[in-house]
This record gives sequence, structure tokens and C-alpha cells, in this order.
Amino acid sequence: MKPHTNEYPAYYAKYIDALGEVDLTSILISQIDEIKTLSSLTDERALYRYAEGKWSIKEVLGHLIDCERVFAFRAMSIARGEQQPLPGFDENAYVANTSFDAQPVSHLIEELISVRHATITLLRSLTPDEQLRSGTANGKPITVRALFWIIAGHVKHHAEILRTRYL
Repeated sequence: MKPHTNEYPAYYAKYIDALGEVDLTSILISQIDEIKTLSSLTDERALYRYAEGKWSIKEVLGHLIDCERVFAFRAMSIARGEQQPLPGFDENAYVANTSFDAQPVSHLIEELISVRHATITLLRSLTPDEQLRSGTANGKPITVRALFWIIAGHVKHHAEILRTRYL
């Protein structure tokens, strides 16, 4: 069930709203096929940036990997009853402090798919009550359920950017 607006910071509404009323697990699974479509990219093509100062396709993939790991960690932590506030992160600094462009695009795709499988397995392991648990991440209240919707909506958001600006 789609999270209510009081389950997440307003900033994330664009990701959750972009999904509409869907079966979340089905969306998470279907996005794997969408990720696999990028397998035809050459390493040279995956270095493309649509404007100066923008991330390359490889860096977008790395960003998706990082964010999915962070959001899934938050979901797992809150589901397990973590009461300590979970820190925020600077996605731009994460990308700037790694070497995504030096990695083969095939490895980035493989890693993103592996992370996605772990996310789906985590989601399936949680009871409805665990999914409704709330905690604090980046100084804001958020539920486990909302975090999984954000994961799917975030990938959808970047997939659209890849389609319209990169590919």
C-alpha cells in the first residue's frame, strides 16, 4: 500500500507520486529488466554527460547503487527498531569520491541488479507491522514502507532522465 504523506519528508513526494497506485514488489522486480536494457552501452558511451558538470551515465548508475544501499539500510535499521537518528548523506560527494567512470559499465549494471535483489529480499522479509515502523533519517521522520517506495521512485526518476537526456 502506498505510504501516506505523513510517512516521509515532502521532498520525496516526487518519487512516491511518480509511481501511482502500483504493486511495489512488482515495480521493483520490473525495474531490473529496465536496468538490463543498459547492457548494450559501451564503456565509451557510458561516459557521456549531457552537459558540463553533469554526471556521466556510469556515475548515474553509481548514484543509484549508493542511494539504494543507503535507503535499504535505513529501512532495515528502522524495521529492526533503531531509535537513533540515521545520518543524511551528500550524494554529490559520494559520486565525487569514487571512480565509477573507471569501472566497466557491465560491472555497475551487475552491482545495481545485485543490490536490487537484496532490496527485494529485504522487503519480502518484513511483516506489515515492520513496514509501518517509523524512525528518523536525515533529521526527518520516515517509515520503512516509504523508504521502499522512495527506492522505486528514485530509480524511475533517474531512468526517465537517462532516457530523455542521455540515450
